[in-house]
Amino acid sequence: MEADKTDITVTMLGSGTCVPSLTRSSCAVLVETGAAKILIDCGPGTMRRLLENGTEIYDISHLLLSHFHPDHTGELISFLFANKYPDGNRRKIPLSIIAGRGISDFYVGLKKVFGSWIDLEPNRINIIELALKKSVINLGDILLESVHVEHNKESLAFRITGNAGCSFVYSGDTDFCDSLIDIACNTDLFICESALPDELKVKGHLTPSVAGEIAARAKVKKLLLTHFYPECDMVNIQLQCRKTYSGPLVLARDLMKIYLAPS
Repeated sequence: MEADKTDITVTMLGSGTCVPSLTRSSCAVLVETGAAKILIDCGPGTMRRLLENGTEIYDISHLLLSHFHPDHTGELISFLFANKYPDGNRRKIPLSIIAGRGISDFYVGLKKVFGSWIDLEPNRINIIELALKKSVINLGDILLESVHVEHNKESLAFRITGNAGCSFVYSGDTDFCDSLIDIACNTDLFICESALPDELKVKGHLTPSVAGEIAARAKVKKLLLTHFYPECDMVNIQLQCRKTYSGPLVLARDLMKIYLAPS
């Protein structure tokens, strides 16, 4: 695909969970649109995957956190620490950390433990706390929308729309909820967690067929399933999803790229 026709490039940095894996890092997605490089979630293994993708941490302008569980935030400490080397001079643009209710306290708590090692200078970091009700903010090259989803009290799903009008939605961790259907409506790409097979459904997470039902109701143009526990490797995830969803379907792999361009 020609670069000048691409509105948004999405790279799946981590398609796994908290379970250590040689093939799947924990949750992280890189979004590139216009001049912006945006990281969604920062689970263990994220910085290595960024390097494998040819991206430096200093180029990340925004870090969105869907919620505060360690498989989504576990490398945040290392990420901040690395941004201070050497003397923080390699970061030329401020880093904005954007998340739901409690991110300010979460960041303060980390600084109480790690002190100055992760405390970036005030002009190099912004902490933006989103409301649980629907939020819409303009981040220059993109429009960011968020809604609360059913997992943790701070859990958010994000919708990013590029300058040319292409959009994708990142579910974060969630159970079935109407708010996720609403924000995913007619999106070009729906990145949806599908943690466990249908027969192992647990509260607060989706399975392939439930994710498929949400995608079908939202009339998404393409569904990408991710956040796989090892049990997902033992069943036919695609077949389970096809019980409820008949559209374009992709199963995430680390470093997989998806290009979104105006039709």
